[in-house]
Amino acid sequence: MKRAGDLFHQIVTYDNLLHAAYKALRRKKAKASVASFYFHLENEIIALQSELISETYQPRPYHQFEIREPKVRKICSSDFRDRVVHHAICNLMEPLFERRLIKDSYACRVGQGSHAALKRAQFFSRKNRYFLKCDIRKYFPSIQHETLKNLLRKIIKDPKLLSLLDLIIDHKMPESEVGKGIPIGNLTSQHFANFFLGELDHFLKEKYHLKGYVRYMDDFICFSDNKEYLQNLLKDIRVFLREKLQLELKETVVRIAPVSEGVPFLGFRIFRNLIRLQRPNLIRLRRRIKQRERKFEKGLIDEQNLARSIKSMVAHISHADTRELRRKEFERSLNLA
Repeated sequence: MKRAGDLFHQIVTYDNLLHAAYKALRRKKAKASVASFYFHLENEIIALQSELISETYQPRPYHQFEIREPKVRKICSSDFRDRVVHHAICNLMEPLFERRLIKDSYACRVGQGSHAALKRAQFFSRKNRYFLKCDIRKYFPSIQHETLKNLLRKIIKDPKLLSLLDLIIDHKMPESEVGKGIPIGNLTSQHFANFFLGELDHFLKEKYHLKGYVRYMDDFICFSDNKEYLQNLLKDIRVFLREKLQLELKETVVRIAPVSEGVPFLGFRIFRNLIRLQRPNLIRLRRRIKQRERKFEKGLIDEQNLARSIKSMVAHISHADTRELRRKEFERSLNLA
């Protein structure tokens, strides 16, 4: 693949930074820091552009907080002006990542997504007898900076852009090891992480010519009619991840089983002619609806915000065979009756 150059000057143009700011502003104008940036938008963009061009730009400290669903995770949130820079970079870099990714990688891509990944996994479950389900152990905190930088240098030859990317990658997160880990909350991190594990995609496609394969970020499934083939494949995956990417599988969720048992993937269980919502996801759905309803009752959100949130939740589970489940759940809810 030919390396791309001459990108930095396109990233730091006023128009690109302005476009990036509007993308970062979506549904966030109510926050005080964001509102201040928006009020002084032109001056903020000019100042940011000047810092980037003169290479004096420095990311501000992360704000760290916890989320507890589906599991407890520490999220590092960037300062708003840094998020503008991330969007500006991704505006130009997304096509580069896209050219490197295989068809059956579904995260962080226009026209893909989790629902398309579910349908693709169901397609392969109809054509194969067995599946191998894998997940990476502590994926984002485990990404080695030097390995990521070296991979980026295989697709980019622009020194100023590489210097900026190094600055973002090396920006220290609270409680993280030096030279290791990228923050889950950054837009750049999402693309870096998807691109990073693309090395595994190419290994499986080019060495094994594996047709039945679906990956959504660090959650991936391999399909075959031969159980022993998947057992041998698993051994090679472990070696490749450890030696090439310094990653380990989350062994508690690694599984080889017949597709007739249902393939667990992205909170759903996939059968050849049916996709079901897994019970933990149903419990989280109920809890999230109740939380939004309580916020509405306390006047913290308006009716439009409540309706939009619930519509989004329902749209997500509607990609499974949940029509009867949705009917029963809304009958249970006095607030939505």
